[in-house]
Formats: sequence, C-alpha cells, structure tokens
Amino acid sequence: MSAAAALPYDPARLRACAETIAAAGRELAERGWTPATSSNFSMRLDGDHVAVTVSGRDKGRLGVDDVMVVDLDAQPVGTNRRPSAETALHTQVYRRFPSAGAVLHTHSRAQSVASRLYAREGVVRFEGWELQKAISGYTTHESVLDLPVFPNTQDMAELVAQVDAWLDAGKPLHGYLIDGHGIYTWGVDMEETKRHIEAFEFLLNCELDLRRLSS
Repeated sequence: MSAAAALPYDPARLRACAETIAAAGRELAERGWTPATSSNFSMRLDGDHVAVTVSGRDKGRLGVDDVMVVDLDAQPVGTNRRPSAETALHTQVYRRFPSAGAVLHTHSRAQSVASRLYAREGVVRFEGWELQKAISGYTTHESVLDLPVFPNTQDMAELVAQVDAWLDAGKPLHGYLIDGHGIYTWGVDMEETKRHIEAFEFLLNCELDLRRLSS
C-alpha cells in the first residue's frame, strides 16, 4: 500500500485547499491584515479533517508545504509539524457549523483597536449599515448584527468555552473579536469567508470613525 493510499484524507484535496489558503494569505497580507507571522487560516478537508496553516509561517508567503492536516480535535494527522496555537478555535467552528468550509483569523489594525475599545461592552453592535448585507443571512440594513468581543487568554480551552457559551445561549454568531487580538470569521467556502472578513473590516472602520468624529 502506498503512503498516499494509507492517508485518512485525500492528498489531492489537501493540495487544492493549501493552494487556496496560500492565495488568500497573499491577498490578506497585501491589505496589511496579517502583520509579522500573525493570523491563521483553514479549510475543511472532509467530515473528519481540516487543512490549517503551520505555526509561525509568514502568511503572505505561504506555499502548499505550509499547510498541514488536523482532526476535529485539533490533533495533527500524518505529520509531526505543529499547527497554529489557535487551531482549536478553527475546529470548533467546523464542529458547530456543519456548513462552514473555511475560517480566517486576521490582525488588522482596525480589528485590534476595536477589540480593545469594545472589550468592556463585550460586543460591537452594527445597526443601519448597508454592508451588513454582506454577511450571509442578513438581507437588510434594518437589522442588528452583533460581533462579540471575548477576553483574551492563552488557554485555548477557555476561549473555546466562551464561544460555546455564546452559541449555547442561542445567540447568532458570524464572527468574533478577541480582546487585544484580532477577528475570526467563516463561511461556506473561502470566497464567502473573504467577503465576511472584508465586510467586518469595513464596518469596524466605520464604527471607529464615528467614535473618533463624535469625541
């Protein structure tokens, strides 16, 4: 039996996902949203596996070898490489949202500043913005879109528990900020996920501008 045949996932699918992730990394880096080696990206490989960026890689210069496989418990599969420290937050999305096909986590300046500014309130509430309709499930600006801000911690289990608690309370969730950190968002595929992150970036900048102008 060949090594490829022994793998519990399709290597051709992994390569395709890795190429898509690398292309997204270049695009997001060009926008200045992935400074240093921050951020992490992933795609669902199949019902049991996820393709995720290897820890510590420059996300603007990713190649197919900078993406590895983990299971839905965030454990490496078929490799001794180390995934992002926040991989458990990615796999949580795939467990909780069966339709999710990609997750993006970035660290733009607006995302990071907003995460500090709104940390005490625990949420950024968007109301009346036309671009709320860029988030799947929202069809009108006459809606309320909440982006929660969770306290930061190095304990990934604690962060996972915070997200679970929000969802278990029946609150809609399309993305979230981590205090002093950045944003997580997802979609059915990479294109939708990129649309979501661009929309949230725009909306956060608008809210920050309103705060600045009204002070």
